[in-house]
Formats: sequence, C-alpha cells, structure tokens
Amino acid sequence: MITEVPCAATPKETGGGTRIGVDVTFLCMDRPPPGAPPPLPEGYSIRQTFRPGVAWYRALYDAVGHDYCWWLRRAMPDHELAALLSSPGIGVHVLYDGDVPAGFCELDSRYAPDVNIAYFGLLPAWVGRGVGRVFLHQMVARAWQMRPAAVRVNTCTADHPRALPTYLRAGFHTLRTIREIWQIPTTLGLPLPERLKVA
Repeated sequence: MITEVPCAATPKETGGGTRIGVDVTFLCMDRPPPGAPPPLPEGYSIRQTFRPGVAWYRALYDAVGHDYCWWLRRAMPDHELAALLSSPGIGVHVLYDGDVPAGFCELDSRYAPDVNIAYFGLLPAWVGRGVGRVFLHQMVARAWQMRPAAVRVNTCTADHPRALPTYLRAGFHTLRTIREIWQIPTTLGLPLPERLKVA
C-alpha cells in the first residue's frame, strides 16, 4: 500500500535521467466510512511528528519508497523540503511497531476543503503482515476528523500491486486514470523497473 502523489510541477532535471511511464489513478472518498476503524494490532501505535527534520524525513521516505519510484521529495532541495514540512497543513503520521518505525502517512490539508493522503506506505519488513490495511483505515479516520468535504489519494502502476485494491476496499472510488511520463534523475540511484521504462 504505497503511493506517491505526482504533481505537474516537478523538480528541474539535473544530470540526465530515465523516463518511465505510469498510469496514475485518482481516487476520492466523499463520506466517512460507517463505524469506527479497526484497532491497530497490539504493540503498534500512530504518532504524529510535528515539523520533522529534513534528514529524519528523508530517511523514512527513502526506506518506504525506495522500491516504488518515490523520487519527488528526494529531488527537492533541503530548504524547500524544510519549508514544506513546517507548513501547518502538512501532517506526518508515523506507524510504530513498539518504538520502531514501520511506515508513515502524510496528510495534506493545504487545499481545503479536501484532505489529501499525499504519502502512505510501509517499510519493506512490514509489507504483507496485514497491518497496512488497519493503518490505512486509522488514517482515513484521522483525515475525516479534520472535517473535509472529501478525502483524496492517488496511486500508480509503480506502486505495490495491492495499493489500488486496498484503497478501493477502504471505501475510495476511482475518479480517473491518466498516463504520465516521469523523468527520474539518474543521480538518485533508484531501482527503476524495466516494465516502466519508455524511450
């Protein structure tokens, strides 16, 4: 359950890059799910981190998104990322297994009246344990506590193959799917799947 939200304004290319093609699906939830979200498994907790440091955030972002072409925040200059993370509209919520980070979710409420799940994912060791589904339901509930008109999320074909089905089962519905071409800087050193590469 991984997502990176593409944006129209991407960092300027420096030093060459690799073009990949992805199908980006935009999803929306226009009413809160019925009932309370399922509880986290014993030993897990979600903690919001306010104004996280750039190095700490990058380490978490890289650990979660390394295998899924998460690159936008890696390419962002430190001062721009620091300004973004200090915005009151950005909320970084970390899933902990005991005191060990297991994943994170970033809620973006800067574009009211909607709340966007800008990033959501687990570290590799926690993928497949079943905690991701519960984490998502918990974060959807937190998003609705902000009283938005809707909760939105994007996913794409670079993400984990269970991402889209998981969002649909959680109550999101598809708005549209579009084809995007990304040029990912070679300097980032990301492993890019051959199936996504385009000429």
